[in-house]
Amino acid sequence: MVQRDDILPVAFGGVLIGLVMMLALPFNVLVVGALATCLLAIFGTFYGSDTMGRVKTAVASTEVFAEQIPSQTTHDSEDAIDLLESFKRAQEPIKGSRHEVEKERLLQTMQRDHNWSSTHPRHRLLDALFGFQSYYERQQAELDRFRGLYKHVSKKHKTLLDLHIQYSSKFERVDEHLVLNQLLCDKIVQSALAYYNIPPKELKKHGAEIVSSGKRAEKASVSQALKHYVRDWTTSGTNECEETFPALLGTLQSLFPEREDRDTSLRILLPGSGLNRLAHEVARLGGFQVTANEWSAYMNVAYRFLETFPEANSSSFHPFADTWSHHITESDMIRPIRFPDTNLDKAEVLLVEGDFTTVFNHEAGSYDVLLTYFFIDTARNLMTYLDTITKLLKPGGYWINLGPLLYGTGPLVQLSLDEIISVTETMGFEYLDTDDKYGSLTIPGRTVRGMRAVYSFNDKALTTSAYKAQFWVARKQ
Repeated sequence: MVQRDDILPVAFGGVLIGLVMMLALPFNVLVVGALATCLLAIFGTFYGSDTMGRVKTAVASTEVFAEQIPSQTTHDSEDAIDLLESFKRAQEPIKGSRHEVEKERLLQTMQRDHNWSSTHPRHRLLDALFGFQSYYERQQAELDRFRGLYKHVSKKHKTLLDLHIQYSSKFERVDEHLVLNQLLCDKIVQSALAYYNIPPKELKKHGAEIVSSGKRAEKASVSQALKHYVRDWTTSGTNECEETFPALLGTLQSLFPEREDRDTSLRILLPGSGLNRLAHEVARLGGFQVTANEWSAYMNVAYRFLETFPEANSSSFHPFADTWSHHITESDMIRPIRFPDTNLDKAEVLLVEGDFTTVFNHEAGSYDVLLTYFFIDTARNLMTYLDTITKLLKPGGYWINLGPLLYGTGPLVQLSLDEIISVTETMGFEYLDTDDKYGSLTIPGRTVRGMRAVYSFNDKALTTSAYKAQFWVARKQ
């Protein structure tokens, strides 16, 4: 972050960046950049090279940055500086051979080739970025629909509502917070463009192609990814983690009490890792080399943005402003939530993006633990998931699972709990005893336990969604 001690020069820098951004829209960015450089040289004689150097560094990124600001929102000087710094942090490599090798592999898979289609990794990434870029546009359309519906309310009722709770102006108040959410989405897009080396013009073209085809940017996946910040990386979501994480972390500690005395770290893989809070909690136990895996491009770009954060609680947004139901007060609906609630060391977890059933084909028998958390019921073909888990584990390795059995809209196989146990025992797994503090036995004579697992995101909502999640530990024989 730019330090706030040199107020005048930094304020000037913010104004200058804003000027450059505005001028860059109708004119050649290089020309505007040259103009900004000349102005910096003049002001540098008054403020000194050190202070102006920070501003100059920010302006130097303008050629790329100016093309990436969506037209539907405006940014003040501090927003512009934060965006630029996020862009630079996203470009910083993570030291360590496995991170560098994985980044090289990822960028290679992102290259366009003859297999280009809507399922190509780069296409899915561009879809996600266009979705984040269009957050406000999609939410504003829904807000306008609500405005239209309100017009059908009688004059008598409108008078009552507006006199006592100013209902008509509620649309404007909500709209203001949706705009603020778009600023966060802009930062997410900014960091992703830098991380994946995506030219801004390519994203612009991709968005235009979506619109021209009569389609719209994805709305639900963007909103869900943002709400996962709340579930995984805020104090508001702590209660949800506290119900389930102890069983997983405690089991790992009991299975490997001397893990930190080993010459090499134990290898653990968490497929379907979402925004990776659990992966980081496992890493903090010590003694584990943690690999996370996620297929959703919406989740991955949201996490890549987290990797750029310099410190805890350094960002905020209004996650419930796009949801009108189950609020006690309007203030609850539009309240800000700060995140992340703890510092994040991006070097302690390796995120491997891609399909769990194929991206690890070269790592058969490589992992000591497979930890599946709210994952196995997401499978198109559950049997393929089970095959992959079996293949990746070392002989004697552990499969730890916790989650529901909420199958999607088109699964090829939908097994009951006892069927999963029976099939996986046939595949060579032995189900182990687990501590009764992690729930009661679901099936008499079996070691699988059930526990309450809230999945609601909003701790102040008038509703709660919860599962009787199933927890087990099985060893590959």
